[in-house]
Amino acid sequence: MTALLASVRSADEAFDAAQAGAELIDLKEPGAGALGGVNVDEIARIVGALRARYAVRPISATIGDSPNDALDEITTRVLDVAAAGVDYVKVGVNAGPGAVECLRHLAGLPAAVVPVLLSDEGVDRSLAALAVQLGFVGIVFDTAHKDGRTLFDCVDVTVLAECMAIMRRRGGMTALAGSLGWNDLERIRSLRPDIAGFRGALCDENAGRAGRLDPLRVTRWVNALHGERALTL
Repeated sequence: MTALLASVRSADEAFDAAQAGAELIDLKEPGAGALGGVNVDEIARIVGALRARYAVRPISATIGDSPNDALDEITTRVLDVAAAGVDYVKVGVNAGPGAVECLRHLAGLPAAVVPVLLSDEGVDRSLAALAVQLGFVGIVFDTAHKDGRTLFDCVDVTVLAECMAIMRRRGGMTALAGSLGWNDLERIRSLRPDIAGFRGALCDENAGRAGRLDPLRVTRWVNALHGERALTL
């Protein structure tokens, strides 16, 4: 069964998503980029409030968008976000120069880092294989540019499936994100990721990912991912 990760920007959205059935809560500021970071003090406040009501609900948070070679900045952000109490720290890694060094650096940090492999130009097989080899608890396949394309518009699904299978054999989690919507449901189901992540699809359609999260949309997506009939809005 695929679990739903809801990306939220505030405590109110976090509670709405959790009550609506989202299995994972992801703290992210969509107005600050694909992986825009929430203020660390706010992360700590939201985590504390969520833990009081949903003690075992996993929580992740992004560190913000950073280039691969900004290793000192990435380290500081990873450690600060981890110290705020989240279960997983998500870090975007762009394919190309510096990607290998960045992944190796992330693997050595004292935090539960989940690399987000930004796949706008397709899945980088070697980078995905390295992420598996380095022993991360999971990897996310996502897109950096929210330009109307979805993850499936950018990648070869066969290559994506092969990379996910390698991660599964090592016992790690796989997650898909990247402007996914109802038209992508059957492909998500066929690939069977452990997690599917959403922002825009959970918000009012007129506002997109910058809008307010709608709990009803969260519930409908949870039901669809769990194999129940998908009801569109």
